[in-house]
Amino acid sequence: MMNLGRRAVSLSLSAVLAVSLVLPFAGCAAKQEKYTVTWWDVFDTVTVVTGYAASEEEWDRQTAALHEDLLKYHRLYDIYNHYDGITNMADVNEHAAEEAVVVGDEIMGLLVFGKQMVETTGGACNMAAGAVLRYWHDAREAAGNQETAPASVLPAESDLQAAAAHCDPADLILDEQNSTVQFKDPALRLDVGSMGKGYAVEQCAQAAEVRGLTSALLNVGGNVRAIGTKPDGSFWTAGVDNPWPGEDGQYATAAYIQAVELQPGQSLVISGDYQRYFTVDGVRYHHLIDLSTLQPARYMSSVAVLCSSSAMGDALSTGLFCLPPEQGQALVESLDGVEALWLLPDETLLSSSNWPGQ
Repeated sequence: MMNLGRRAVSLSLSAVLAVSLVLPFAGCAAKQEKYTVTWWDVFDTVTVVTGYAASEEEWDRQTAALHEDLLKYHRLYDIYNHYDGITNMADVNEHAAEEAVVVGDEIMGLLVFGKQMVETTGGACNMAAGAVLRYWHDAREAAGNQETAPASVLPAESDLQAAAAHCDPADLILDEQNSTVQFKDPALRLDVGSMGKGYAVEQCAQAAEVRGLTSALLNVGGNVRAIGTKPDGSFWTAGVDNPWPGEDGQYATAAYIQAVELQPGQSLVISGDYQRYFTVDGVRYHHLIDLSTLQPARYMSSVAVLCSSSAMGDALSTGLFCLPPEQGQALVESLDGVEALWLLPDETLLSSSNWPGQ
């Protein structure tokens, strides 16, 4: 749910603290200690990993490998910066209109998944929409850290309309056999911010499980993914942020609407209008763009997605945020193992049929 690369990020405190931990059961045969590590250099956000291990040495070994994996994906999915020795998304955007670009499995896997998500969401989540999204990225950069910005930072409607003609995912040519990517439309640009972080979290979590990490909660800028359970057998939990401002106009970032238990391998991903935004003439312009209007989506304040894949959760949270709730509900009900909670601007809630507690 984010554009990758160099930019200012305003992250709600609850994205960092949305975890609930208890001490291990005293009677466990193999005692495990609780550990926590925090990183600030992955996907331009805050990453908190909390878990249990038999020793500090084992915890350090596991989290060092996890950190390296996340850094690798961060560089590969960066659309703004180039890195020596690798071909990443910035390289694809720069060269794929001229020639077929050979990419690794990490990029090919993401792009194949991204095409599937375009179809699943009816285009509401579209990684091929970079030509439009770059105008909104530039607007946020121009607004800087100021919440209130001049109208001059807003993209011109004519520019957005012209860019919208170059967002057709059919113009993204993927040759899986030869591991190449090519653009049929020279003006096409990819932006994997709607799913890249979630896809990376899922791949890295699975790799950590293979290495033997058995009990942890990954929180990568609000993309929360459970590995196993706590040593006493209880589930990890994550909090659904309160997306609405209080009477003082400040967001209640330490308050949660609900705590959700996560089964092993489950993820909770939330997209909202309260984290990355600027204001012009009293109107908030956030980072989640409705490609049917080319403007920030206005249907809801946030949406939370609970499912068995952080990649799916990331893509769906973006897509659902950019769809009217009725359409989003129909989409979720058509998918196996996916539940969602919609938090509307009038401070009411809608949920899918099997959302926890319903």
